[in-house]
Amino acid sequence: MSEETCANPLLLGWIKEWLDQARERNSKGFTVYKKAYESMKACPLVFQHPSEAQQLNGLGPKLCDRLTDKLKEYCAQNGLPEPEPPHKKSKRPSGEGLPEDQPAKKLRKKKAYVPALRSGPYALLLGLGTLNENASQSMTKAQLIEAAQPYCDSSFTVPPDPTKFYTAWNSMKTLVQKDLVYEHGRPLRKYALTEEGWEVAKRVQKTLPGTGQSTLPFGGTDEQASANPRLQRTPSIFTDNDNDIQASTSQRPGAVPETLDEDQEDLNPYTLGTGAADGSNITPIPLAPKSFTIQLILDTREVRSSKDRDYISNELTKRGVTPEVRALELGDAMWVARVHDQSILSRHGEENANDEIMLDWIVERKRLDDLVGSIKDGRFHEQKFRLRRSGIRNVIYLIEEFTVTQDSAMASKYHEMVASAIATTQVVNGYFVKKTRNLDDTIRYLTRMTFLLQKMYDDSTNTLSFLPTSQISSSQAYLSALERLRPQSPAMTYGVTFSTFSALSSKSDVLALRDVFLKMLMCIRGVTGDKALEIQRRWRTPRELVEAFQALDPRDREDMVAERMKGMVGRKKIMKALSKKIAEVWGS
Repeated sequence: MSEETCANPLLLGWIKEWLDQARERNSKGFTVYKKAYESMKACPLVFQHPSEAQQLNGLGPKLCDRLTDKLKEYCAQNGLPEPEPPHKKSKRPSGEGLPEDQPAKKLRKKKAYVPALRSGPYALLLGLGTLNENASQSMTKAQLIEAAQPYCDSSFTVPPDPTKFYTAWNSMKTLVQKDLVYEHGRPLRKYALTEEGWEVAKRVQKTLPGTGQSTLPFGGTDEQASANPRLQRTPSIFTDNDNDIQASTSQRPGAVPETLDEDQEDLNPYTLGTGAADGSNITPIPLAPKSFTIQLILDTREVRSSKDRDYISNELTKRGVTPEVRALELGDAMWVARVHDQSILSRHGEENANDEIMLDWIVERKRLDDLVGSIKDGRFHEQKFRLRRSGIRNVIYLIEEFTVTQDSAMASKYHEMVASAIATTQVVNGYFVKKTRNLDDTIRYLTRMTFLLQKMYDDSTNTLSFLPTSQISSSQAYLSALERLRPQSPAMTYGVTFSTFSALSSKSDVLALRDVFLKMLMCIRGVTGDKALEIQRRWRTPRELVEAFQALDPRDREDMVAERMKGMVGRKKIMKALSKKIAEVWGS
């Protein structure tokens, strides 16, 4: 049945309106409205009241209540009488011995969700409530934290206890699970309120101190946006007083133009990562020399012991290097360029709070016993694979030895395995391996590296450019852009903001099907990152690999991978024994 011949065109039109809104906002409610829309369109019955539509698949009490409110509004606007709801006859139980005057059992009404005052969910709802309810807007994590922090007693970035790792941001999981907030986007996650979320946010807003009037622009209009910088559009990436950036770009080939085209000017400030899939549109923004300082970042898990967590940072500070400690998605130590003028990045679409650009140096620290353990359980190959896909050129594998006698069981058992792993890391992966005697020696090395990088980037010949997040659509686009740009200017460092790098390097946040497929292949003992990549080049998806096995006679499946890759040499070659293992997993 078409929309024109629908028995209830008014109800169908309102459902379609909500369906279109959910599609524009990429809301989880899209599937709910789609099911309701299809059911209403196919229904031949004429309903006298929206509550009668509950008999259809996909229309529950809540959606029918919304339709009822919409009908009341429609009748009031057009001077029509409101239809009476159908009379509900109470159903008596048919069992014997029940008194006729027994009251009907009351249904327990679901309690509305109300977050605690000044808690994490309370603040996050208020922060997201600053967006325009009628526009397709969303916030990144950094933007939301900035908006929500004034309404929360706990920090969204710093754990309340040094021994713990959770912050007020962990309450976002609760809001997502309750379908009050939906998240989307890559490489950066973006957040927005669902329809239920807006209802709760408006209730929360009434608890704010004042005269009862809204102190936040809930459902703000374009006029209200002028009072809220998070609702304003991103200005032109060049201004007349931006002399440093203009001077730098005028000396660089392939610099961004001084004006934006019409499509770029209309970009929503929260719509990030909409660039080309191959990264061809990514245009680096040069930063002037001496416009930034070099900062060492340490992972929160880099500690001397559970009872002495500040030893490393304290010793570095004594040597003239004050590190910043935070949770890192990849590596144990890295360096960033902290821009002096935060407005430079904001003029190019980045958040003001995110004033750090990644440098091309990262350290993966391994104690010798930890190295042995990571080789045995496969973490060693998985970490190197992630480092390779991070785009960082200078990877330092720092192996910290501890005292072990040459005749010990461990030394004799694992000496060859460790030596082989180190050689592979140097020769095959091309990573620099640094051995230190102990933790204090490691601290001295990090100090020297920090001073060296500070001296390098103080020299005007060592230049730095950043890649705008809004132009990066995926990790593959980011890597493709680096492959294109680096040969053009070998001395230039191309980096993204720290938060974007964290999102691109996350183990789970930006996994595409290709990444999941590679991880699945590497779960098979003997399938290294190089072998997995070669398999994925021939069978692009898990389905293609399974279908290739199914198309063969069971007796020929064991040799399929080995035959297709018999032209490979060295570490990429797959022998028949490994091919048989792969067939047992994927071809059975």
